Amino acid sequence: MKVVVWQGDLTNLAVDAVVNAANPDLLGGGGVDGAIHRAAGPGLLAACRRLGGCPTGEARLTPGFRLPARYVIHTVGPVWRGGGQGEAELLAACYRNSLALAERHDLTNIAFPAISCGIYGYPADQAAAIAVAELCRPRPAGSSLRQALLVAFSADMAALYRRLLDV
Repeated sequence: MKVVVWQGDLTNLAVDAVVNAANPDLLGGGGVDGAIHRAAGPGLLAACRRLGGCPTGEARLTPGFRLPARYVIHTVGPVWRGGGQGEAELLAACYRNSLALAERHDLTNIAFPAISCGIYGYPADQAAAIAVAELCRPRPAGSSLRQALLVAFSADMAALYRRLLDV
């Protein structure tokens, strides 16, 4: 799977799935979560209500509704508590479970925001290293995934991703 860095607004991407850095209740919030809910429209909130939430590290799928993306994969990243509360493993699980869910639905491309780097306070350098490590792992035989986009809202985050990918 090819990993590409893209700087801009995740809600504008016409991909198979955008990943939402969601709250555990999946009912919208600030940052990426709020932007995705606003762009997708009220159908997304209704679909999320039916899911009944999502534990940290897991992933859930809904249609994209008014987004250019066909689907939204909602994942709940960990709140940064200093690094000794299993945050790294939970963050890695967000990427692994989102990729596995995409593969179960035969998706070919997926776009990830910087999960847990906003209000959840995860240090950007550590979060980016986890994201790159997980996305660069070999995919299982027969994987449908061909491309993953690491979407950076800021130039600094895009540069960090590029440095880690050595591109």
